[in-house]
Amino acid sequence: MSKKKITKEELEELQAKISVLNNLQYKLGALAVDQNKVLKAFDTVREELKTMQMGLKETYGNVSINVEDGSLTETQEADEQADKKD
Repeated sequence: MSKKKITKEELEELQAKISVLNNLQYKLGALAVDQNKVLKAFDTVREELKTMQMGLKETYGNVSINVEDGSLTETQEADEQADKKD
């Protein structure tokens, strides 16, 4: 009995679709790795920002900082603490 085969065109189309799927799976894996790296970097910078904010609070007290020009504005919390000291 002879082996039955699909046509050459069908085989080429089947192979092409499998190749595309494999390539897409690879890209999805790479995206997941990249996403993980970005999330870790985000967490690191967020923690660095918290540390910097705590240092600025120790230096300047409870103030609001304009990130455009660096100017300081006392916050209501700072005003309330000043009233308690009086």
